[in-house]
Amino acid sequence: MPNRYKVPFGKTLFRRKNVQGVTLVALTALSACDLAPAYQAPHFVVPASWHGQGLFREAQPQDTVLRSDWWTLFADPTLSTLEAQAMEGNADLQAAAERFIQARSIVMEARSDLLPHFALAFGSSNNKSSSDRLFRYKGPITATDEFYGGMASWEPDIWSSIRNRVRAQKYYAQAQAAEYASARLSLQAELATDYFVLRGLDAQNAIYTQSIAYYQKALRVTQTRLDYQDATGIDVARAKNQLYMTQARQLDVQAQREVMEHAIAVLVNASPSSFHIPEVANQDQAEPVFPLGMPSELLERRPDIAVAEREMAQANRAIGIARAAFYPHVSFNANGGFDANGFDLANLANSMWSYGASVTMPLFEGGLRRAQLQRTWSNYRETRDHYRMSVLSAFKDVENGLSMTARLRAENVRLKQAVDAAMQSQTLTMTLYKGGADGYLDALIAQVNTLDARIEQAQVQSRALQAAVSMVRALGGGWNDKLLPTPDQTMTFTGFQYDGLHHPLSVGGVDSPPNSEQYENLMTTGPKMPALSQPQTVTSKAKAP
Repeated sequence: MPNRYKVPFGKTLFRRKNVQGVTLVALTALSACDLAPAYQAPHFVVPASWHGQGLFREAQPQDTVLRSDWWTLFADPTLSTLEAQAMEGNADLQAAAERFIQARSIVMEARSDLLPHFALAFGSSNNKSSSDRLFRYKGPITATDEFYGGMASWEPDIWSSIRNRVRAQKYYAQAQAAEYASARLSLQAELATDYFVLRGLDAQNAIYTQSIAYYQKALRVTQTRLDYQDATGIDVARAKNQLYMTQARQLDVQAQREVMEHAIAVLVNASPSSFHIPEVANQDQAEPVFPLGMPSELLERRPDIAVAEREMAQANRAIGIARAAFYPHVSFNANGGFDANGFDLANLANSMWSYGASVTMPLFEGGLRRAQLQRTWSNYRETRDHYRMSVLSAFKDVENGLSMTARLRAENVRLKQAVDAAMQSQTLTMTLYKGGADGYLDALIAQVNTLDARIEQAQVQSRALQAAVSMVRALGGGWNDKLLPTPDQTMTFTGFQYDGLHHPLSVGGVDSPPNSEQYENLMTTGPKMPALSQPQTVTSKAKAP
């Protein structure tokens, strides 16, 4: 053979190492391939200011938008106590925190595929065959087998399929953190709304109590005039009808009040049978003014908008995963150990090993992967549509809140004036009736008008406070997307950490109690009323007179 065809052994080894090096470099370069489209959240053109007007003002540069404890601006100690109890013990809120922890665990599961997997295997067996079997081999009928060894596997993430799954799960965990913030805001707003409904019912109950006492006096006056033949039985019947109808309406209000109290008890992790909120006759007149801010800032303040945006980022990564399915996938496997018929395992002659690599690439699957890719693109566009609708719904909520707070405030002012006029009319007509200068029908009409005006004013006052709560909820309740954990913060442990797995460290302000058994005592009796905050109190479970 001519010398030009001879290659020295050293050069062969050198070339083989070069090939291996080039292959490793190529795999490393390919592993940087990310087939997901470049992601950027949509940029919406929004108005420069809000259209409606209400109990809010434009935020100044020194303002910090809404406070996270926004309910303290209502200056109601009972409400603040209830909110604190709900934030600490509400089961739905704690369940939302657990869902975030579970999402973080899914991140670690997806991330594990980026690293090599190692395992150990060992075992033994003892086997005996029948001595009477047909064509039995003239050897021993018993045999033992012992083995131990290890195995390893690794799939290089050439097309970023695994990394895109990890990123998608990180975005999902961030979405769960935003879901927790949304659940917390919903709980806070629902509790405040129920509380103001309850206080409105307290005010109505107090009005009915005062009106019943007034109607009882009117009935006695009418009965006295009938006894002196200065009135007719019709007047007495009308007075009784007005009294009994008012008593019936009070019973209905008391029932509504008890139902609302039970709803609040559940929100603060208390049994409705043991929970009680003392009644207060006078409704709180406080109407706090909150900073409104600019419309463009709303996209950063609403947890539900953050959820929609993170879902859109997830869907974007799913496209990269679907694209990677079209390319070859490489995996490396190795195993080795000792296997022997006996206990002489640590013998080189009894060793065994194998290693290799496999490459899989789809050739024809009837359009399966194309259909999957098409679906991921459509799903991504759907999340963009959902995100846009979430933004529009948020703007609608704010504009509705501005309209409601402004109109209810103006309506409440008019109704207070109507109540003053009705009270004056009721007093004058009753004075004329007592003096015999007017009939009882006019006095009765004045009583009905007065009661209706007072009840409606109490209802509108309560609705105005509820509208303020709804407005706070529409503005995000003091939350902003900077409070979300970063993608890397969603991971719960390091590569060689085996302690602290039961309850990982909290991030993004999302935490669940390490000892949930402490909340199984449901015998909370309710908040204690400060002495200065109860100018008039009545019995909550009052019976009809």
